[in-house]
Amino acid sequence: MIPATLAATAADPDVLFSIRLTLRVMAVAVPLFFLLGVPLGYVLGRGRGRLVAALDVTVSLPLVLPPMAVGFFLLLLLGRNGLFGGPLGKIAGIEIIFGFPGLVVAAVVSGLPLMVRPVQAAVRGDLTRLMELSAVLGKSSAETFVWVVLPHCRRSVAAGMFLAVGRALGEVGVSLLLGGDIIGRTNTVSLEIYNAVFSGQYDRAGYLAGLLCLVSLALTWLLKRTGRG
Repeated sequence: MIPATLAATAADPDVLFSIRLTLRVMAVAVPLFFLLGVPLGYVLGRGRGRLVAALDVTVSLPLVLPPMAVGFFLLLLLGRNGLFGGPLGKIAGIEIIFGFPGLVVAAVVSGLPLMVRPVQAAVRGDLTRLMELSAVLGKSSAETFVWVVLPHCRRSVAAGMFLAVGRALGEVGVSLLLGGDIIGRTNTVSLEIYNAVFSGQYDRAGYLAGLLCLVSLALTWLLKRTGRG
């Protein structure tokens, strides 16, 4: 890719929009990864019983099912006539499909299992002894979670966050079905790569793919640093 073409691609309005949209989606998804992933990892790591087992399987589904299948099932649930999408639209006026909320749902559903798994592994083992000591010292469950569990799992939380963000950034199938890939509205970077390849605009696809590669390399480096620390 020659410099002139690179500059033209970088200044393209559709390219810039896809980058800004992706950053907006991740700005919402990252806090949700933490708020949902840490409690889920704790429950799945410490809990027992059929309900916990069923929840474990549900959380794992986006890892084993094809993205298009995950997107289709979510479309059935969150669409205008879906089990959850219908009431949300009629009562609260919230439309999830083919808009920004749909992209956020796609990112969170795709990345959440990778956030949960490291935390789930971290809360097993010697954490029990630390929690018992905290209880002996008179700390409440909330205080124990904040001052014992979270510090104990901090490296796993960081590793899970890097993995979840990387997975969410590269998501295409679920985003395609929930977001609709509407140019100027729901075309994230990954979907813009899909559009560029489909239309033969390989310079644009190469530029955006290069950006994602740089982000992935940075996340990989941070993940390795977290493991060493």
